[in-house]
Amino acid sequence: MEKKQIQKMIDLAIEQLSFAYAPYSGFQVGAALLTKEGKMYTGCNIENAAYSPTNCAERTAFFKAVSEGERQFQAICIVGGKNGVLTDYTAPCGVCRQVMMEFCNPDSFQIILAKDRETYKIFSLRELLPMGFGPDNLA
Repeated sequence: MEKKQIQKMIDLAIEQLSFAYAPYSGFQVGAALLTKEGKMYTGCNIENAAYSPTNCAERTAFFKAVSEGERQFQAICIVGGKNGVLTDYTAPCGVCRQVMMEFCNPDSFQIILAKDRETYKIFSLRELLPMGFGPDNLA
């Protein structure tokens, strides 16, 4: 993936921080999801007073894309920080990794964790979920 495209994804993910609804934790997360065809979907975290209905930024982006017919993805960028201030890498939770496993090739899907436009790390889904359970396990 080109650096220019990565930076565009980082910018979109950072923009999503302003939409995050995080009144309980104060930890805002933004995500930008790239389809195989090059279309981008964004998401932010949406907390809930009952906690378990809370939805992560990554799943928000995936659910928006899937609800519009998308099924093939190549990368996601995730940013986050207390009160929207990026200070460290924000890795996806286990539930989000499992959602990624449902729709993405674990060897080729890229997860970009960014602190800013120039400071980021890229992992494959397999690196972050080494023995993931997915649709192929049920074949």
